[in-house]
Amino acid sequence: MVKLIGDERLDYLLAENLRIIQSPTVFSFSLDAVLLSRFAYMPIQKGKIIDLCTGNGIVPLILSTRTKGNIVGVEIQERLYQMAIRSVEYNKLENQIKLIHGDLKDMPNELGYGKFDVVTCNPPYFKTPAKDKQNLNEHLAIARHEILCTLEDVIRVCSQLVKQGGKVSIVHRPGRLVDITELMRKYGVEPKRIQFVYPKQGKEANTLLIEGIKGGQADLKLMPPIFVYDEKHEYTPVIKKILYGSENG
Repeated sequence: MVKLIGDERLDYLLAENLRIIQSPTVFSFSLDAVLLSRFAYMPIQKGKIIDLCTGNGIVPLILSTRTKGNIVGVEIQERLYQMAIRSVEYNKLENQIKLIHGDLKDMPNELGYGKFDVVTCNPPYFKTPAKDKQNLNEHLAIARHEILCTLEDVIRVCSQLVKQGGKVSIVHRPGRLVDITELMRKYGVEPKRIQFVYPKQGKEANTLLIEGIKGGQADLKLMPPIFVYDEKHEYTPVIKKILYGSENG
């Protein structure tokens, strides 16, 4: 049995045969986190992986199906951290996934510099607006806006945590692409792979997946685009496979 608090529910991660605790008023993961979990390079047998801004643990849970390596998830919000802890325990993954309640900016000093093979992050997307423009729900405001960490904080810390030759994968909005690539190069992470995600054919991309290598050589590859919905507004076969494990849904 798992303890659920308030409006929490226990949802299935269908493609992974796992379950995760969610809450509509506290935190529910988005497709972005799932896409990041599928896009990021993973060492299959061993390695050290860290996921920053881990929320309710969605990325570490999915990554556990792709690697036997050790995974650390870092979340600053106590409530989300507790949700992640219970999800990891429910799925009996305590031996592989360790969760830390703390500020990502403190992690290099706490965990060590250059200790991880892979760093992933689904950070807040938006610059912090005036107080009266922020979401009244503190949990959602912190998850969406750069209130507790900026984009530069995220990329600097990713660079500090990853080994030379290690990989950093981030999901973000296409409008921040130039900022992201400039900051990656500023902190010694060379952008190597980019993939754009589109709501459907004929629409502008609304999600960006980007991976860089610490100390890598300049050689950027643009991956094939991903389209979420088809002309009938149903999930495309690619998205069905990501979410459900098969193209039939």
